[in-house]
Amino acid sequence: MLDRFGSGLKDAVKKLAGKSVIDKAAVDELVRDLQRVLIQSDVNVKLVMELTTTIKKRSLEEEPPKGMGAREHVLRIVYEELVNLMGEEVDVKLESQTILMAGLQGSGKTTTTGKLARFFQRKGLRVGVICADVFRPGAYDQLSTLCQKVNVPCYGEPGETDAIGIVTRGMKELTGTEVLIIDTQGRHALENELIEEIIALNKLSHATHRWLVIDAALGQQAREQARRFHEAIDIDGVIITKMDGTAKGGGALSAVAETKSGIVFVGSGETIEDLERFDPDGFISRLLGMGDLRALVERAEEAISPEDVDVNAMLKGKFTLRDMYKQLEALKKMGPLKQVMNMLPLGNVDLPQDAFDVTSVKMDRFKYIMDSMTDGELDNPGVISGSRIQRISVGSGTSPEEVRELIKYYKTMQRTLKTMRGGQGKFNMQRMMKKFGGM
Repeated sequence: MLDRFGSGLKDAVKKLAGKSVIDKAAVDELVRDLQRVLIQSDVNVKLVMELTTTIKKRSLEEEPPKGMGAREHVLRIVYEELVNLMGEEVDVKLESQTILMAGLQGSGKTTTTGKLARFFQRKGLRVGVICADVFRPGAYDQLSTLCQKVNVPCYGEPGETDAIGIVTRGMKELTGTEVLIIDTQGRHALENELIEEIIALNKLSHATHRWLVIDAALGQQAREQARRFHEAIDIDGVIITKMDGTAKGGGALSAVAETKSGIVFVGSGETIEDLERFDPDGFISRLLGMGDLRALVERAEEAISPEDVDVNAMLKGKFTLRDMYKQLEALKKMGPLKQVMNMLPLGNVDLPQDAFDVTSVKMDRFKYIMDSMTDGELDNPGVISGSRIQRISVGSGTSPEEVRELIKYYKTMQRTLKTMRGGQGKFNMQRMMKKFGGM
């Protein structure tokens, strides 16, 4: 969804940027392009019409600020109105708190509970989890397995059907934790029994936050779930999962924002690290190709020490196999390469898909190969010839084809970094950001 939504928005914006004159016809064309992209992403038609009417009215009636051209003025209006569509940012405090997780079965609630525990743990807080899902067999096994991966204590009583009792005893057991996360049962539909139980658990736990987990595939139907749960326990945050697997993500995001239940996190991957804070500014900025530097810096600070990667040197063109070795090590800590690259302000630079196609297994193989190279080969990959490839493959226990694949990948990354440095193309989003005054 994000790829299709983002490419559609970027295409609409690029088309406007290429116009020599920004007049009513140009604005009308932009509005039509935006309507098509948003409706294809399952955003409610009424919301789309309201949004684009506002964009058109502001673009044609508002005077650009001093020093800003008509083109940049219209682009800024598009940006601002898309951010408004996503709702306000929800503040996540890094302090002692109890979080009650709600949601229907199949929404990804248990997996998200594990991801959330990992998020707070990475921030340096002591986290504990209680499994109060007594409806789904295997819920405790799934949650405890996730928690074991990151050494977070998980309390549960497999076979016990009294969720109130489990939470009462679990809270006593986990008194030393700063962040307590309670995973509740999820049923196939919003039944009275489910609502009554979660009201009781909310009262018992004195929950600081009540967060609802919703599957992005629900699209516009997410509005009704958010409303019903909000009426029951006063939901103060929503987590939308499986954003990477559906075309309806735009519908879910806008539907939830419309209920005024702020979106706290977005899940878009399988690993326990794949949970992102939802920042409307950063989200729209990333979709438009302007990156999300705040999220990138936050992730990098958690994962990488300055000596790991000299980004400035790489962007100046000094990129060796030794640098790539350090980069692969650092990226393993930061998460999927495509997510990281999407946080960079690349504008209209289209990165080759094979720049992303490196799995963790392949990264390990690449490192074995580089461990079998000499210092001269790591610092100057151009000297690696056929005989050297044969020697390196024998020394690393890999095939000559894998060594050639590593060198090919290195050259792809080298070209990618040069492209990023050049900011090629008539429409450079980084320049646009500067014109927007650090928007």
